[in-house]
Amino acid sequence: MRTPFKPSAGRAALLAATGLFAVTIAVATRAQAPAANVWGGVYTADQASRGKAAYMTSCASCHGPALAGGDSAPALIGGTFLNNWNSTTTGDLFSRIHDTMPANDPGSLGGKTVSDIEAFIFQANGFPAGTTPLPSEPAMMAGTKILGTKPAG
Repeated sequence: MRTPFKPSAGRAALLAATGLFAVTIAVATRAQAPAANVWGGVYTADQASRGKAAYMTSCASCHGPALAGGDSAPALIGGTFLNNWNSTTTGDLFSRIHDTMPANDPGSLGGKTVSDIEAFIFQANGFPAGTTPLPSEPAMMAGTKILGTKPAG
């Protein structure tokens, strides 16, 4: 017959500390969790300003200076853009920009530049700025939805 496992005092303290650490991490993560959608202020005004400059350099030649699209590129503002991206995540848009843009040099834009450009796109579409910048990693944006219309409440 096996004897039940009885942790030593040192092991018990380590297990308790590990549990406390896990709870602390969970609370900190929840406190820093991104807004549930773009209407909650997922970028800063400074970030959008940097994004506008980067957009003009890297994107405007195809998508137009007013984000209205062109012969070979879709609009990044208005109903068609919002319908295409509605209910996707900010991380999805980040990945699309990062991996496929600019068309003449896909993948050449760094994460910070991409998140700045995305912030500018959100600003141009009327989503409010907040106090926390849009992250420069798509995994950190996975829970934040792009919604074409502001939710009630």
